[in-house]
Amino acid sequence: MNLIDFMPKTILGKWSVGLVLLFFFLLATGILVISRQGPRVDQTFFDNPVASIPMLSAGASAIAAFFAGIISIFKYKERSVSVFMATVIGLFVMVFMLGEVLVPH
Repeated sequence: MNLIDFMPKTILGKWSVGLVLLFFFLLATGILVISRQGPRVDQTFFDNPVASIPMLSAGASAIAAFFAGIISIFKYKERSVSVFMATVIGLFVMVFMLGEVLVPH
């Protein structure tokens, strides 16, 4: 048995990796939708639900991946590289989203 594996062993570790993969899929979907529609100056983010739903879902998925990863690392002693990467990506997305909400521009 290796000290550090790449694939997760716990259920929450697998959820964390799956949620971060879902994050990338939803992010790509949102970017594709926005690029197909073109930029519109008269719209806010929430005026276009076709673009905002995948993007908000992507953010929620990444934050859920962070919390699932943290629980699997500390409670269930998960030591896989993919769970650590998913947790760090979730942390970055959570900090970015908190920054957008707390410090509007």
